[in-house]
Amino acid sequence: MNVAAEKVALISGGGAGIGLQYAKELLRNGLRAVTLVDINKVNGENALKEISEEFGGDQVMFVKADVTDKEQYEEAFKQTVDKFKNLDIVINNAGVMNDAIWERQISVNLVGTIHGCILALENYLPKYKTESEGIIVNVSSVSGLEKFQAFPIYAATKRAVIGLTRAWGKEQHYWRTKVRLLALCPGVTDTPLLRECLERNLGPAYQDIMKGNIPHLNVQSAEDVALSLIYVLNNGKNGSVWVSEHGESPYEVGMPSRHQLRRT
Repeated sequence: MNVAAEKVALISGGGAGIGLQYAKELLRNGLRAVTLVDINKVNGENALKEISEEFGGDQVMFVKADVTDKEQYEEAFKQTVDKFKNLDIVINNAGVMNDAIWERQISVNLVGTIHGCILALENYLPKYKTESEGIIVNVSSVSGLEKFQAFPIYAATKRAVIGLTRAWGKEQHYWRTKVRLLALCPGVTDTPLLRECLERNLGPAYQDIMKGNIPHLNVQSAEDVALSLIYVLNNGKNGSVWVSEHGESPYEVGMPSRHQLRRT
């Protein structure tokens, strides 16, 4: 099964890093077309050129938008269905890893993801999906599953993304929308976010914590995460949470109830 074949996808944060690799891997797996959404115009235009050279310009579009502004983000949805007539897969990937600007970080990582979910789930996927099912992938992080002491606010946003996915991934929402929700949690990945992270936290004490962690990090490539995305799209059940780390095959994470977590 290849759920990407002949489908149309929209990817926020698609101008570079993991988002760009998602687009390429989806196209290699038969995706009909993709819209790259990014706030960085230079990155977006470079990504547009790169994908056009490999796959053809008719299969890709770039829309500059800030996901924290619902009207801007919706414009990307509108342009997608105007150009490609369908929309099947929405990947809420745009993210900030910078606790020094934590208000902006919350807006991008959490509010932007909420905007993407509402637009996709309540408006666009039920109306414009090619076949019987649409898919939303919310990109979280392994930090949302751990005590990530170097970036506590970032970790909180990613934990919230998991909560959103699981709540909207309940069967009551699927019955009315026929949209499947998945959370993908990449581990440490070689991206601009990682390379610049030492300067993007709350101060020297947090930098020291991160420096202490760096020698123990097992860094994977963005291409590794993109391959995990394909697997999760094809195999992930509604509301499921998946980890992609160490360049290995992704695995599903069980989320016990509060009663199972109760200490006795």
